[in-house]
Amino acid sequence: MSRPNRVVIKVGSSTLAGESGGVDRAYVRDLVEQVARLREAGTQVVLVSSGAIAAGLERLELGERPTDMPSLQAAASVGQVALVETYAVLFGEKGLAVGQVLLTRHDTGHREAYLHARDTVERLLALGAVPIVNENDTVAVDEIRFGDNDTLAALVATMVGADLVVLLSDIEGMYDADPRTAKGATLLKCIDELTADHLAAAGGSGSDIGSGGMATKLEAARVLMRAGIPMVICDGRRENVVVDCVEGKTVGTAFAGGESTLGARTLWIALGRKPAGEIVIDDGARQALVTGGKSLLPAGVVQVSGSFRAGDAVVLMDRSGAVVARGLSELSSAELDRVKGMKSVQVAEVLGTTASTEAVHRDKLVIL
Repeated sequence: MSRPNRVVIKVGSSTLAGESGGVDRAYVRDLVEQVARLREAGTQVVLVSSGAIAAGLERLELGERPTDMPSLQAAASVGQVALVETYAVLFGEKGLAVGQVLLTRHDTGHREAYLHARDTVERLLALGAVPIVNENDTVAVDEIRFGDNDTLAALVATMVGADLVVLLSDIEGMYDADPRTAKGATLLKCIDELTADHLAAAGGSGSDIGSGGMATKLEAARVLMRAGIPMVICDGRRENVVVDCVEGKTVGTAFAGGESTLGARTLWIALGRKPAGEIVIDDGARQALVTGGKSLLPAGVVQVSGSFRAGDAVVLMDRSGAVVARGLSELSSAELDRVKGMKSVQVAEVLGTTASTEAVHRDKLVIL
């Protein structure tokens, strides 16, 4: 891989946190120094940083992470100021300005707002600033949360056309089994294609501080690999890890990017909108989607779950539960549940001739 011109670096809460549970400023200083070195070498960097709640808990002197939403959002409000203040001071010492970009699914789920966010990040980079991106935890609720910054990092990377994504974690990389429970688990240094075995090996959240886990990282990798953007998962506290990743050294687990097969709008469908429901499809529909480039018809639908409207994002799964695709539904969940398994002629009879006879059109579908 040639040296990337634009890199998205994601640092998780568990990596940023010190022993006290607050932000480890010595670690942040080292991270800033590495980013500054990349900038001096001509690489643009977007930093997707967790840690707002951890910083807020520290500044508010709260001994334990609260469980109620208002307290978490209050901690995030205080913490976002503290976190960006820390970055601003340390980057300022290197002669670099920072710009804060706070996002929620509500923002990225609307195409116009998504494009405005993209333009803001692009302009910050053009002006020589380092964009600091985070989820806006002060207003986000479950319905509009990304839930983890791995997904947010993948979204930002596709948004700005990054050449590399680096996920700084509290684990060395992806293993062939969960290293917390399986003795002798082996680190996978390079993954060219995600398989069911990889997905099965992914566990849950690795710490009490962070919200993500290996499963969310693999979901990010799934879309990035289709977008042609390589990704690395690595130990964020390994010496010089960011610079080594960008210079192409063997670090952690690398996911090959390959050739991009997805357009910008298709990538937005894959990541920008939170799925409102799931559609289980039969084997024939799966083959028609994956190898035939067809739309999903109600005839191939086996089961509908969730509550969604026409135009909402949905996940398409096969009978085994494996994710096949994401897309925008042409019908509501209630309508699709009524006509699942029916042929197009029957759909028109049940829903009327003005209703769509497709469940998901191929132009609004991302095969994963």
